[in-house]
Amino acid sequence: MDLAAGRAAPGPGRSALAREHCQPVRPGTSALSHFDIEELADELEPGWHVNDDLIRREYVTHDFAEAFAFATRIALLAEAEGHHPELTVAWGRLVVTLSTHAARGLTRNDFVLAARIDALGGP
Repeated sequence: MDLAAGRAAPGPGRSALAREHCQPVRPGTSALSHFDIEELADELEPGWHVNDDLIRREYVTHDFAEAFAFATRIALLAEAEGHHPELTVAWGRLVVTLSTHAARGLTRNDFVLAARIDALGGP
């Protein structure tokens, strides 16, 4: 299910989530409810595909170097936030997948990091 479909874009710098930082998550933390996921999905830029288990976005790039460069920027951000996405780099594309393993689903951190990735401005 794509919860991102049919909603208006918040625009650059307009997401309150992008001003937040990821918080430590301990094993056993509960994943977000479907209702909470729907509300937080509305704060993301278009292009993110959200379901109850993960958030995913594919970026199209001009070549491998551009995909790798953007993945590096995301990796540095993720390291600073202490929340690490799955990054798949290939020629002409980068796929970002977010989920919180400790919660076995989505937490607010996944949406915060997605919004902060949006704030990077793309490849």
